[in-house]
Amino acid sequence: MIIILKIGTSESDRDYVVSRLTDLGYGTNVSGSEHTVIGAIGVPESRKAILAEGLAALECVERVVPITSRYKLASRQFRAESTVVSVGGVEVGGQRVVVMAGPCSVETREQVMITAEAVAAAGATVFRGGAFKPRTSPYDFQGHGEDGLKILAEARERFNLAIVTEVIDPHDVELVSSYADMLQIGARNMQNYALLREAGRSNKPVLVKRGGMYPTIENWLLAAEYVLSEGNRGVILCERGLPVMDDVGLRRNLLDLTAVPIVRELSHLPIVIDPSHGTGRHSLVNVMSKGAVAVGADGLLIEVHPQPDKAWSDGAQSLRPEAFARLMEELPAVAAAVGRAL
Repeated sequence: MIIILKIGTSESDRDYVVSRLTDLGYGTNVSGSEHTVIGAIGVPESRKAILAEGLAALECVERVVPITSRYKLASRQFRAESTVVSVGGVEVGGQRVVVMAGPCSVETREQVMITAEAVAAAGATVFRGGAFKPRTSPYDFQGHGEDGLKILAEARERFNLAIVTEVIDPHDVELVSSYADMLQIGARNMQNYALLREAGRSNKPVLVKRGGMYPTIENWLLAAEYVLSEGNRGVILCERGLPVMDDVGLRRNLLDLTAVPIVRELSHLPIVIDPSHGTGRHSLVNVMSKGAVAVGADGLLIEVHPQPDKAWSDGAQSLRPEAFARLMEELPAVAAAVGRAL
């Protein structure tokens, strides 16, 4: 449930409400600017009615609102204002649409530096690249691990880019956090609850991709809830397409752009779109990126490679630097049409 305090409530009255909740063994989250909003976390159903009655009787309380969704902290009921997450100084969820770009995987230092220089020059502010790669076959390239993280860190320093990279094992969260500005939870791990909890205990923002065995929007938000429940408020959602039965290879996934307005209604968390994995074809990335911005996405996650035909993974969906630069020239007009900037 959430407790909305009256305008002008003193700090002492606010602290009294918080202490009353903590004394009962419940967690709290305080937010809001004009109205102070206190979220009560962990209240069992059997206690909600009597607790709400007691809190509503306090002079400083304007009203008590029950949260009916299973994802409490991610819910728009819990926080009416949209959350803005800072990723290495880059704000995601604000007025500007953030573009995150880079190769699927860190292959060589030269490949990363060439790509980082190109995407930074085109206007990207976050660099993506996998140092750890979960692959379907055990014989496929699995990433360079910490050596790859070091290359990403060098690219950040040289080109002033924040870094997002995937973590696939709970035991690696501390290591990846020491290099990255944001941790990525890949689609395969959306329901890896041990990993989500460990990422939630880190001090870094977490990008949660939609996927898993049951990739419903509710399960996606519940995955975010695992991170939030550990005290980490820097969660960003990423739509990357749903599996599709397509035996002629026209697309890798079905990119669900309706997820953006639906999530906007249900949650305060920022949402970005991955049109590369979402389609699996570089020829579709441009138009789907524009569509994502048009429907209100807070950012894009785009794969870029200097030589896609020689990429160690996902070359078919990667843009060449010159194609990415053209897209970045065209996106501002789309953003302006919906009241955003790039």
